[in-house]
Amino acid sequence: MSLIPSFFGGRRNDPFSLDVWDPFQNFPFNSSSLSIPRSNKTTQFANTRIDWKETPEAHIFKADLPGFKKEEVKVEVEEGRVLQISGERNKEKEEKNDTWHRVERKSGSFFRRFRLSENAKVDEVKASMENRVLTVTIPKEEVKKSEVKSVEISG
Repeated sequence: MSLIPSFFGGRRNDPFSLDVWDPFQNFPFNSSSLSIPRSNKTTQFANTRIDWKETPEAHIFKADLPGFKKEEVKVEVEEGRVLQISGERNKEKEEKNDTWHRVERKSGSFFRRFRLSENAKVDEVKASMENRVLTVTIPKEEVKKSEVKSVEISG
């Protein structure tokens, strides 16, 4: 029995799922052109929180990644306009003479995917990491406003 309310449409539309979030999933057009393979990869950092905001100029993603170095994080754009942010933190080396009293910091990986809208300029993605906060900026193309042309009626 699912604990997800029915207005989320069950597991498939679960907002807490590790699957790719597709904001266009229920739009009334051919969704087969938008489909991407789902990943069943589970991680120890499943609760890695990522904010996504859209401004008039760009899509901006921010992720708090405490304990991660920028070399341990990957930002990729896959075919089908899918942004993938992942990373892996390895266990600290155990020295023979060390005595560990408590190990609470997690090691492992995280993996998040987001479908980008058609206006995202995927060839111009920029990523930076400052104070363990990853910022990914994807500029947007200008949306062309449709012109209205008057047609003279003859007769």
